[in-house]
Amino acid sequence: MLSFKIRKLDIFQSYFFGKVEFRDDEYKVNIQNQKRGKVLKLPFGYNPKRERLIVRITGPKDLVVEDYLPFCGESEWLEIDSDEITYFLADHQDQLDIIEIMDE
Repeated sequence: MLSFKIRKLDIFQSYFFGKVEFRDDEYKVNIQNQKRGKVLKLPFGYNPKRERLIVRITGPKDLVVEDYLPFCGESEWLEIDSDEITYFLADHQDQLDIIEIMDE
């Protein structure tokens, strides 16, 4: 499992942009709706065991949203394109603190 700590997540017109931390390294994150279909891209090389991965975003008090997203390779940012996640974030933006990506 990959676990990213959300440092900052701001809402813009129809997407969220911010910063996450993974193993003491900081990366940019972009979360938006499915304009180009469901997408997951990581800011570093990764060789998943499956084509689709579970992306879960959690917060205190049992807040959680998740979606199965196809892994689409490497990008300069952590990119998550999911209607379900984006709409949930719109209502709970400041209440979530961890992004988990599960491959098993």
